[in-house]
Amino acid sequence: MRFDVTGKVSLDHIYDQPDPRAYFTALRPLDYGVPQQAKPYFSKIITEYRESRHVAVPKVLDIGCSYGINAALLKYDATMDELYARYGDEERAGESREALLARDRELARSRQPPQAMRFVGLDTSGSALSYAFEAGFLDDVVHADLEEHEPTPRQRAQLSGTDLVISTGCVGYVTERTLTRVVRAQGVRRPWMAHFVLRMFPFDPVERALAGLGYRTVRVDEVFRQRRFASPQEQALVLDGMAAAGVDPRGLEAEGWLYAQLHLSRPYDITGTDDPNREQS
Repeated sequence: MRFDVTGKVSLDHIYDQPDPRAYFTALRPLDYGVPQQAKPYFSKIITEYRESRHVAVPKVLDIGCSYGINAALLKYDATMDELYARYGDEERAGESREALLARDRELARSRQPPQAMRFVGLDTSGSALSYAFEAGFLDDVVHADLEEHEPTPRQRAQLSGTDLVISTGCVGYVTERTLTRVVRAQGVRRPWMAHFVLRMFPFDPVERALAGLGYRTVRVDEVFRQRRFASPQEQALVLDGMAAAGVDPRGLEAEGWLYAQLHLSRPYDITGTDDPNREQS
């Protein structure tokens, strides 16, 4: 079992496969479920944005979107349990990629989105993006590493016009560099943001960078289980890192789970952002 520099087990191989089967097979035993917990929060924020900004079809940018999981949950009202069964059951192991895509396209055709939205995925994995786009989960894809590079003119055009920026676990590996480049691609517009961030990763640098771009950030008090630790060694490494960063894991990570918190960032011209529990009402 290999570990990355943060102490987490390395799961890089599951993000660059031709279809999502390895992803769901690896994460199912770990009870990975933060996209399901994020779903009602994202849905509420999208609704609030639509109503307050009078945008009929908001454009949502999912950073670190992998195989379009958040898009499938939000656009087609799928659940994580449904997706685990869809890709992780043994009878699916022998199916071709084309057969999986055909079933996913049928899902996209047969389910009317509960609310209209356009989903754009940003990821460094071309394979995951290709699958999500071909399946109909994502409406557009941006294959880029904005940690290392400025967006190209075409990528900047794809990013422009974004209404909401979301993520469920990539912040920490993705930093303020990526978010700053996404915001600057909008010109004078300022999209709303909602990021589920593991407690092991400090959000302060991101918050400071966004403040410099005209944002106010609040944190929802609730914590969200992301997944179980993959091994006692992973837990020990993560707890050591949290201790060094001054983050108390008692009652949370010390009990065997990675936990995330939700950070909401909105432009200063939006009222009501002083209450971090506002999105839960």
